[in-house]
Amino acid sequence: MKEAVASTRERGLDYGRLVESITRLHGRTQAGAAAAVNQYLLLRNWLIGAYVVEFEQRGSDRARYGDRLLACLSDDLLKRGIRGCSQDRLEWMRRCYVVYPQLGRTLTDRSLIPATLSRILPNRLGAGVPRISATVSRKSKAQQPTPISPELLLRLTWSHFIELIRIEDPWKRAFYENECLHGHWSVRQLQRQIGSLLFERTGLSKNKAAVLRRAQSQESSADVADLLRDPYVLEFTGLGERAEYTESDLEKALLDHLQQFLLELGTGFCFEARQKRITVGTKHDYIDLVFYQRRLRCHVLIDLKTRPFTHGDAGQMNFYLNWWKKNGMERGDNPPVGIILCSDREKTEVEFATAGMDNKLFISRYLVALPSPKQLQEFIERDREEIEAQMTEGRAS
Repeated sequence: MKEAVASTRERGLDYGRLVESITRLHGRTQAGAAAAVNQYLLLRNWLIGAYVVEFEQRGSDRARYGDRLLACLSDDLLKRGIRGCSQDRLEWMRRCYVVYPQLGRTLTDRSLIPATLSRILPNRLGAGVPRISATVSRKSKAQQPTPISPELLLRLTWSHFIELIRIEDPWKRAFYENECLHGHWSVRQLQRQIGSLLFERTGLSKNKAAVLRRAQSQESSADVADLLRDPYVLEFTGLGERAEYTESDLEKALLDHLQQFLLELGTGFCFEARQKRITVGTKHDYIDLVFYQRRLRCHVLIDLKTRPFTHGDAGQMNFYLNWWKKNGMERGDNPPVGIILCSDREKTEVEFATAGMDNKLFISRYLVALPSPKQLQEFIERDREEIEAQMTEGRAS
């Protein structure tokens, strides 16, 4: 290796510059790939919204569906293997088309646009921000902000758009569009500034520029890695979400062993999912392990924390269980059971959540179907010590 580097330098090339140039090239092309995928996702969702609006306004059989249109459409698309089109997401797509009609100007493949829509599209694209609520409808076109250019909009992700579409006041939305683009905000940064009432604080302040400078200085630019890991992008491209995105090395190793431990108990555990994503609005949460327990006829949700137990862990599990009761249960299932495993270096705490199951029925059956708290505590503590010892030896070598 040293000889190869020396030979390279003899030919007048700086090896360090070579490595740096390739690194910069990789970063730029990776960013370009992420931006391209995000743009296609955004345009797909805009076009789906266009199709839905076109059907609602001109579909000959729309009366058959009425308010059930999005629910029926979501179910039928899922049957065809098209993910990411839940009822609430279809509503976001519809609103994206209504709020940002100018995005249609970026479509070079006009065959993607419905024939009936293509006839009215030029007029729609020249209009201001369409009316989407009673509050906005009272404003005249003269009071509307100038629509931002579609080229600039394409720098934002679909996750950004969901946050912006939530804002009904067009001036407030335009404010956050500008600041988001100016500061290259990530979605979390945008959410934080909306939550901190930056728009309202700026309007009330005498020194508006100072408020904006302070807000921008507190934010770091969005990372390309965040774009590549965006659950919407992964879903759109068909790429699986990797557990490594949300787990530390220790957590991953513990979950690997815990998963195998439960399957080897021989009491009816069937593995179903790892790092199962559940989405409410634009907030994504991940359940560490999901099993189906045949003897209890219910799902078992497991949440592992490599730290002491806090009261927020119980609230989080309660959220998971309520979401699962609404979205994950099939006919004949009992309500899900939650297991919280919190572990520091000295002690492991185990909490079971029954999620509304009849306690007498549950207690009489779960003791023979689920591992006891003592079993789980002993397993986690022993396993953690072994894994930490292996990790320490690996670093030392």
